[in-house]
Parts: sequence; structure tokens; C-alpha cells
Amino acid sequence: MSNLILINIEDQIATLTFNRPEKLNALNYATNDYLLKLLDDLEHNNEVRALILTGSGDRAFSAGGDIHEFTNSIKENPEQAINDFCRRGQKMTARLEDYPKPIIAAINGIAFGGGCEITEACHLAIASEKAIFAKPEINIGIPPTFGGTQRLPRLAGRKRALELLLTGDQFSPERAYEMGLINKVVSHENLQNEAVQLAKRILRHSPLAAARIITAVTRGINTTIAEGLSIEKEQFARMLKTKDVTEGLNAWIDRRTPNYSGQ
Repeated sequence: MSNLILINIEDQIATLTFNRPEKLNALNYATNDYLLKLLDDLEHNNEVRALILTGSGDRAFSAGGDIHEFTNSIKENPEQAINDFCRRGQKMTARLEDYPKPIIAAINGIAFGGGCEITEACHLAIASEKAIFAKPEINIGIPPTFGGTQRLPRLAGRKRALELLLTGDQFSPERAYEMGLINKVVSHENLQNEAVQLAKRILRHSPLAAARIITAVTRGINTTIAEGLSIEKEQFARMLKTKDVTEGLNAWIDRRTPNYSGQ
């Protein structure tokens, strides 16, 4: 399984690279499971404060779920296929969305189906000018299964999302940016560096504060404003007795750069 996703840790940033280039980095069951294991391991690794997800090879970030594997699951047991494919994929994207450390998707090529849904779930995303997106599940007679019917409308709006979901048409990184699916379009050669620089801009700040912000946004976005404000207050309260708050305030008063401990 370790060959399915390559991992490199440098300067407190873990880069995870989907590594099935001959299959356009399609997400088979083993890849999904291994990604979840890596996320669990890295959450408790104090040497890692941010993650970058990208794809190996010159063609794809990820072409989505492994259709051959999924087809075999349906043939063998349709009910089991729901668990094998849909629930597994939804668990994976939910974990990305709720992850307490910032995750940046670096989209280096094709991001179809599940690859697009991973982009939707990640906290931030930067795309190469060579990236291409699609919600092609309707072409094989199914709706998206990794959360795409829910996250894309929240990011892009109902009508724009439905156009993409109902046609299966491909769309450019510029359109993805326009819809709020990604943060930036960059040259292909500079993609990894741009993702690293974005991560480093985040690492200047308290990791505890970053986690509280991610939690407040993720939990609050689908609630009423009143409920969201309650969540915000709860996350603020969790920070008050931390050393990072004391350090941040003292550094501001002393006009110096804070040195956060993550405690």
C-alpha cells in the first residue's frame, strides 16, 4: 500500500502524492484506505503542520474512482458496493474536510469525479494551467458518490453545479476559480512551489488557531447564522487558555514576531 501514495515531509509540510499514474491516479479501495491511514498518522505527528495533496505523472491529479473495481463490486453484490464505494469515498472526503491541519490540493492535471470531489473537500486548492475538471459520473449512469452533489452546490451555487453535474462536461481551471472551487491558477511548472508557499504563509500562525478556524468554518457553513456564531464562540473559548494566545498577544504588544508552540 505504501506505493499507492508517496509521502515527503519537509519544513513541517507533508506532501502526499497519489501514485498510480498508469491509471491516471484512480482511487481504488486500497488508495482510499491508505489515505485515511496516512491522515490519522499525520494528525498526531507534531512535526507536520500542513498537508499538500497532488498526483504523480504528467496527466492527472486523479481521474476519480476506479471504475473497473467498482463495476466488479456491483456485479458481485450491489448492496456491498454501496459500502465499498460510496461510504468509503464519503468517509475519505469528510475526513479531508474536517481535518484539523490545513490541507491544500495541488491540481496538476485531470481532476474528474472523485478527484474533483477531493478538491471540493480540501480546505484550499491551487490548480495548474493544465488542470481540467469534470463531474462525469452521469456518463456511466450514477450520481457522484464522494460528496459531489453536496459540496459543489455549496461552493458554486445550485444552478452552476447542476449544469456540471447533469451534463458531465469538462471545465477549465479558470472556470473552477470563478466558481470558488479553487483559490488560484498558476503555471504548471510553478504549481508545487505555489502550494508550498501558501502552506508556509499559514505556518506563520498558531496551529491551534488554524485548527479552530477550520472547525468553525466546516461546522458552521451548513447551519444558521445564529448556530454558526455559537460555534465560533465555542472555538474562541477553546483558545483562551492556550499558550499560543498569550504568546500572540504579548508578541503584538512587544512588536515582535510570535513564536508559537502549539500549546
